[in-house]
Amino acid sequence: MPTVTATRTISFGLWVSYAQAYLVDDTDDNPGYATFADDHPDHPVGIIRVEDGAALLLTSTHTGTLDFSVTVADQDPGADTDGYEDIVEISFHSEAGRLSLCEWGGEGVHELPELPSGPGWYRLRYHAVNMDEESEAEDRYLLQIWPEPESVPRVIKSTSAHLAYWRGVG
Repeated sequence: MPTVTATRTISFGLWVSYAQAYLVDDTDDNPGYATFADDHPDHPVGIIRVEDGAALLLTSTHTGTLDFSVTVADQDPGADTDGYEDIVEISFHSEAGRLSLCEWGGEGVHELPELPSGPGWYRLRYHAVNMDEESEAEDRYLLQIWPEPESVPRVIKSTSAHLAYWRGVG
């Protein structure tokens, strides 16, 4: 009998300022927009940083609305290596089992589909395309989330100077 997977994708315009957005765990003690630690010293991924129930997502657009999609799945949905130029992964622990994607400064909050395994460890795979294109092409992003035990961050695909820069600055 074939395995049935539960996958849900939502897409929206995400307003960014200072090239930042935040993935936050929906807990009462949400850290909000705290200062984030440096990138992992041995396995830098550059454009996503995780600390205490929140993740900082960096974009190449400084200020404006960009195309953003989030897929929540009950197992690894597979990286879209043909559709994106940069792809990185990192572990994330959710206490609440629910996440939101928040625009910089709390201007907008995008509720995400409920996490399939409730509270626990998840893997975040952050995809980006056109990060080096000034105004010729709009950058676009995909964040995939699925249950997976904690593991080291990794880079799946790296082609942009933008990602190389962020991996180098810690």
